[in-house]
Amino acid sequence: MTPQDHQWLERALDLARSAYGLASPNPAVGAIVVDTTGKAVGEGAHAYEGRKHAEVVALEQAGGAARGATLYVSLEPCSTQGRTPPCVDAVLAAGIARVVAASRDRNPAVDGSGFALLRQNGVEVDEAAGELAASAQRLNEAFFYYARTGRPLVTLKTALTLDGKIAAPDDNTGWITSDKARAHVQQVRHRHDAIMTGIGTVHADDCLLTDRTGLPRRRALLRVIADSLLRIPLNSRLVESVSDDLVIATTSAAGLEKRKPLVERNITVQDFDSPSGRVDLHALLGWLGEREVTSLMIEGGAKLNWAVLEAGIVNKVLLYYAPKILGGLESLPMVGGAGRRSRSGAIRLENLRTIPVAVDEFAVEADVINDAPAPPS
Repeated sequence: MTPQDHQWLERALDLARSAYGLASPNPAVGAIVVDTTGKAVGEGAHAYEGRKHAEVVALEQAGGAARGATLYVSLEPCSTQGRTPPCVDAVLAAGIARVVAASRDRNPAVDGSGFALLRQNGVEVDEAAGELAASAQRLNEAFFYYARTGRPLVTLKTALTLDGKIAAPDDNTGWITSDKARAHVQQVRHRHDAIMTGIGTVHADDCLLTDRTGLPRRRALLRVIADSLLRIPLNSRLVESVSDDLVIATTSAAGLEKRKPLVERNITVQDFDSPSGRVDLHALLGWLGEREVTSLMIEGGAKLNWAVLEAGIVNKVLLYYAPKILGGLESLPMVGGAGRRSRSGAIRLENLRTIPVAVDEFAVEADVINDAPAPPS
């Protein structure tokens, strides 16, 4: 691959990122057609409501100029019939001579078959490698996970001091991280289908849990509250701002009298019973997956953080570190609960990546190693 190939692929990835919030439950994809003179003659990004895939949008813009041209795409063209015909068919019909892709489609229904069909029909195919390919894979990791499991990819996000604290014992006014860090969090929220917290955080912070980027979305960020006894206040900002975007995950132990005023406000109240009397988190993920939620971001307190980690439902952590130290045994750590009783039993992480956020602030993203397999969906 040439430096020009890399530049066009970077542009295709930028187009794909522009589809955040618009493409789910499909992948975010960007495509560019470059003619034999090196000029871009068509480009597109996939939006679910628009139906047409990015490749088709770009090819239609290019028209006859697509014959003999190169198609740069952020994701392997699909080879299966879905809501639309396979993109491979459109690429072949347009007379594209070469396809350069940033990422293979890890959806088991595709996973290399698109490339194979193109090569079988005489189209030259090149795949990116290294950091460019890794960046393209991260762009659609939630889609890939959802395609394999039918469950949303779960990211646990927390803002904390350098000594791992998320709250002081007395006065918690103000923020741990800076305005820039919190703006970065909003961008991450925008990339998710749903966000979840626990009832303890609702009581402590009266949070809204909205996507405040102002960027377009196909569907509102689904707000999910783990509240096993339906203790959510009717005058909370969550309830007062509801717009068919609030789910209360509860249990049958919650009285019927608590459900009626919530349901009357068009709030979804759903039971997920478990032997412990708390919300069955695995059942909740299965339920969300059935509703085409491909990604879930958790912003909870120490208690919920431990519950989701111990349940083995967290795929990734995203930790925002502020240049502060709280200290003390009463300041809340990121994770509470019983914890692991030995160092050898610690929850392990891999593929750590440091993300600069602001001056003296950074985030750490990592994959969680869940040793025990999740229950079948």
